[in-house]
Amino acid sequence: MERIASFQVDHNQLQPGMYLSRRDGQVVTFDLRFKKPNTGDLLTNAELHSVEHIIATLLRNSKAKDAVIYFGPMGCQTGFYFLFDGAQLSSKDAVALVKEVFSAGAAFAGEMPGKSPVECGNYINLDVNLARTQCAYYSGIIRDWTVEKLAY
Repeated sequence: MERIASFQVDHNQLQPGMYLSRRDGQVVTFDLRFKKPNTGDLLTNAELHSVEHIIATLLRNSKAKDAVIYFGPMGCQTGFYFLFDGAQLSSKDAVALVKEVFSAGAAFAGEMPGKSPVECGNYINLDVNLARTQCAYYSGIIRDWTVEKLAY
């Protein structure tokens, strides 16, 4: 069986940042890596879930919302995947958008989006303060990120 592309990345060398994971036709996947794999320093379920709610909400309310396909956590608990329509949003504009929404997430004020039993099946582990902290951390990592830095 062929080994998938993401398993061919040396996770011992991979540093936190933003990477171009793959292109599938017009669908582009960015790997938003928060933590260094294989260190035991993983995002908790509450951190993953809380960041997901804030950032997905900000992306889907952004000026590029029609290009947003998906934002969600990695199973390895080291970051997130952001999928977008490359016909509607260039990689350069996607990098700028990710910077914008994580900066906004770090300053997010108000109630956690989707924090009710009607809106979310696991609403009790959502915490706006955890989301702000992780968004601020990641915003600092990607502050000076460019398209040229997207390569693993």
